[in-house]
Amino acid sequence: MNIPPERDRGAGFTWPLTRITFDAMSPTHAASAKQRAAAPGSLSDPRFDWRRIVHDVLVSRALDDLEETTNRNRASVPREHLVLYQFSARGHDVCQSILGSQLTHRHDGIGAYYRSRPLLLSLGLPIADALGSPLGRAGGFSDGRDIGVVCNMPGWNGPTVLPMSGDVGSQFTPTTGWAQAARHRRSTLDESEWTGALGVALGGEASVATNGFWSALTIATTLRLPMLFYIEDNGLGISVKGEMQTPGGNIAANLASFSGLFVRDGDGCDPAGAATLIAECVDHARATGPALLRLTVPRLSSHSGPDNQKGYRTGEEIAADVARDPLVKLRQQVVPAVISEREWSAIEADVSREVTEGADVARARPAPDPANVKRFIYAEPLRGDEIPAFGGLTQEERETLGGTEQPADEGDVVRFAEAVRRTLAVELKRNPKVLVFGEDVGRKGGVHLVTEGLQKRFGAERVFDTSLSEEGIIGRAVGMALNGLVPVAEIQFRKYADPAHEQLNNCGTMRWRTANRFAAPIVVRMPGGFGKDVGDPWHSVTAEVTWAHALGWQVAMPSNAVDAVGLLRAAMRGSNPTIFFEHRALLMTSDGSARYPGDDYVLPFGRATRLREGDGMTLVTWGAMVHRCLEAADARSGDVDLLDLRTVMPWDRDAVLSSVRRTGRCLIVHEDTQTAGFGAEIAAVVAREAFWHLDAPVDRLAVEDVPMPYNPVLLNAVLPDSERIGERMDALLNS
Repeated sequence: MNIPPERDRGAGFTWPLTRITFDAMSPTHAASAKQRAAAPGSLSDPRFDWRRIVHDVLVSRALDDLEETTNRNRASVPREHLVLYQFSARGHDVCQSILGSQLTHRHDGIGAYYRSRPLLLSLGLPIADALGSPLGRAGGFSDGRDIGVVCNMPGWNGPTVLPMSGDVGSQFTPTTGWAQAARHRRSTLDESEWTGALGVALGGEASVATNGFWSALTIATTLRLPMLFYIEDNGLGISVKGEMQTPGGNIAANLASFSGLFVRDGDGCDPAGAATLIAECVDHARATGPALLRLTVPRLSSHSGPDNQKGYRTGEEIAADVARDPLVKLRQQVVPAVISEREWSAIEADVSREVTEGADVARARPAPDPANVKRFIYAEPLRGDEIPAFGGLTQEERETLGGTEQPADEGDVVRFAEAVRRTLAVELKRNPKVLVFGEDVGRKGGVHLVTEGLQKRFGAERVFDTSLSEEGIIGRAVGMALNGLVPVAEIQFRKYADPAHEQLNNCGTMRWRTANRFAAPIVVRMPGGFGKDVGDPWHSVTAEVTWAHALGWQVAMPSNAVDAVGLLRAAMRGSNPTIFFEHRALLMTSDGSARYPGDDYVLPFGRATRLREGDGMTLVTWGAMVHRCLEAADARSGDVDLLDLRTVMPWDRDAVLSSVRRTGRCLIVHEDTQTAGFGAEIAAVVAREAFWHLDAPVDRLAVEDVPMPYNPVLLNAVLPDSERIGERMDALLNS
């Protein structure tokens, strides 16, 4: 693997980084030893490099000045408006730089948010990237694909800044996954280098009202994970005051008695005092368990570039924040106790030069190449010196696991559920990085008993239950995958995935958003669909088109035990996130039973199978509908070319088009509702690509646009059955 060269205090690609250095014999060096010895608290603590902290804060402040100046209307200078989404970190910068100075473990993982650039600067982010990404230029965090403040930093040689998302609060649960993975690698995989690593999630006071925050808090405290919740409270969520986010406006006070949580509360405008609290919380998280630190900071700017805070804040409120500027207090505390006036001026001069040079480099970068905008939606072969994405198994690890597309000649007949269980067991045994988890999957073995016995066999560190939070299940899985593990998460029923949709969407687009810097190839097992003689609007949903439309996801919908084995194993060894749909009708009956294809069987995605061969019409289906279509087709032997797609994304366009061009007729049958169902996509492709071969209009049979009903009579009224399928086939064949 082509690993990037080491960067200063972090990791990245080929990032040149200029850093000031100080000669201990220089006359501009810090104050005298006598002054340093008299410095109070953290100012004399050798863990804090105050010169570096001052430098990083001044760089951050200079970048904010530059961006705000170019975006501001001025009488004498036309507005450049180069940064379309500008978020200032002024007021937040001092404490973030202090925090960054304490994240020294090469396996620390940080969940950041849109005001976190000072932290990245402290971890080694080059100025050219710090400006180039907001400018949308080539390279940087996303190669111009995402908002410039949506940051990331691969941890090839140092701390990892997990890929941010544009939504508030989504950083918390992936950070818990990173923290749990760090513990797993240390304790279960015996990788001693992970000892002391932690996860740090940064957020503002508004983020404590989100589902992600509370889910992460539950996970971290119940599991006692090495994690720090770092809350910067500037009192405003855009215009809404903190009292609307949490009672009393102080999350630290409200969580003071939260079980298993170390809580500290302080003034972020007092750098020395804040440093003491930061060190205390970081040390506790590394050694003992979760900690939460709330620091009050001023918001010294509008929420963002387009925002005008004068519309919702009084002049007195704005002035009060300006008077609390922590940069002023930082200078008062370190000069002359730690550094001299002359040295401060020297740092300012160095920063001015570095920012000017970095800005010139950033502005000189070209615009991203539009020819590459479609790259990296999924994993793909790399070109030249491109570097593999950070996250998931390495290519070497995948090759070691092997696999074959040839099923075993002999095997016992297994039902669908047993096929999934056996595959999970094989992969858990072969790959110690595999983890299986979700609600009730441990002691109970899942509500459909698919994971029954796995916890007893592999232990509660490998197969475990979770709290009732789909946001937490998926977000945690993302963090684990970024940490190099193979998380297999279960969402108990398809409909229950709705609360996790934000995390699912962010996971799917991650590789593209970061221009292949990061990927989180998680596997999400998701039962759903009608059951044996029963349905309802909650447990019986398929809605696979949702995930087909969710960019970056693979979607498997096997109809039998053999395909379930091959597709699940392929997903667990693959490079892309996968929705693995387990149909309830197959879990609850013997439909789909087949001979077990062996412990090495792997089935590639996007390859349909022909179940019946005929010349009269093409019948396309997937999932449990396959069995109803088989019943209807067998009554019309020789007339029907029946294709089971097996995977909806990607789907086998070539197989469908080849069949339709031969038969001239096409019927698509699926269980999802008809309007905008996935059958519409297939029909559109067939109509466009095989139009001159059609002898009749493309037809679709699906659930009418109504939720799944509970009563069997009502269920049967809306669900395609073999009789109804046969009637539509006859009509098409006779047209």
